[in-house]
Amino acid sequence: MSFEAKRCGVHFSPPSIVLIYQHKDTKKVRKRIIPVRNFSKYSDCSMAAEKLKNNTRHRDYLEGVSQSQLEKLHIILRDHMRGISLEHSLASFRLDPEEDLNKLDDEQLARKKGQMDELFEKNRRHKEDPDFVYNLEMDFTKTSQEKCSWDEESDDGF
Repeated sequence: MSFEAKRCGVHFSPPSIVLIYQHKDTKKVRKRIIPVRNFSKYSDCSMAAEKLKNNTRHRDYLEGVSQSQLEKLHIILRDHMRGISLEHSLASFRLDPEEDLNKLDDEQLARKKGQMDELFEKNRRHKEDPDFVYNLEMDFTKTSQEKCSWDEESDDGF
C-alpha cells in the first residue's frame, strides 16, 4: 500500500502523533493516531523519532514524513511534559539572528545548528540550477558602525 502524508501534529493527552494521510489508490483522506509509548520528559527525542519511523506498524504511513519533523513533534511532546507552554516550545524552533547562541545548552545549540543547516541547503545554489551564476560578485553597502566608549579612550594612541 502507498500513502501520502498530508499533515502531522500532536495530542498531549494521551501523548500521541496525529497523521493526516491520503491513500494514493483510493484518494481517501484519513486520520491515524499513533500513540507515543514509553516516552517521558527525560527521553531522547531523536531516538524516539527513529524508533517510531522504523516501527513495522507505522513505517508505511510515516514514509513521507521526515525524521526531523518527527523529532520536532517529540520535542513538543517532551516540552509539554516538562510544563513548557506550546508557544514557547514552538518559538524554540524559530531562528532569531539576534539570539546569543553562546547562552544555549548543548541540545538547543544542536537544534539551532540543524535548522541553520537546513536553511542553508534550501537556499544553496547548485551548478544544475537554472539561475546558477559562477563567480557572482555583490556590493554590500557599508552601514555606519556605532562608536564605543573604549574606542575613544585609548591610551596607546592607536
